[in-house]
Amino acid sequence: MLDHFRAFWTKVIAPVAHLLIRLGVSPDVVTLVGTVGVSAGALVFYPQGELLIGTVVITAFVFSDLLDGYMARTTGRSSTFGAFLDSTLDRIGDASIFAGLALYFAWEGDSRLYLVLSLVCLVMGAVTSYARARAESLGFTANVGIAERADRLVTILVMTGLGAIFDLPVLMHIALWALAIASTVTVVQRVWFVRRQALSAAADGGPAADGGPAAG
Repeated sequence: MLDHFRAFWTKVIAPVAHLLIRLGVSPDVVTLVGTVGVSAGALVFYPQGELLIGTVVITAFVFSDLLDGYMARTTGRSSTFGAFLDSTLDRIGDASIFAGLALYFAWEGDSRLYLVLSLVCLVMGAVTSYARARAESLGFTANVGIAERADRLVTILVMTGLGAIFDLPVLMHIALWALAIASTVTVVQRVWFVRRQALSAAADGGPAADGGPAAG
């Protein structure tokens, strides 16, 4: 969803980006600070039941994901390492959000069911991203699925925030059910999509469809 409004948000963050550039702040620093902010918002406020404050803090730092990319393109400092760092820290931030919700349900929310669902979202979200990265490292593509990262992020933040504002925790519950199912379906879709490519490549005399080196 953030991708759909990228042009709009880019215009919003442009003045901040140019200010940081003038101050000599590097895109990698913005990436790191953004991840720390998201993780702190999720792991400090969510477990205490401060869902609205946590969501506001997380949302404020989430936009660093657009900010660092804009800064890198503007300064011509895009790099392979920067892309690697951004992707790696994105996984940490995403995991922190669902880990924070899991802790909330373990401590304040007192619900084993939604604790489990939060963990399912955490694991399947990570596997969704890993499946695409691993596929691309093997020469395939896996950019399919009904639950992209931005969609998952916006859904859980919006529903958690609205649930806290209107005292309707059912909104967050619905989001967790939807994301747990959608993330699992997306993993299956990507595995199936890559298998079809692998079988086609094997039929054409390319890499074998089965086996292969284990991922590290």
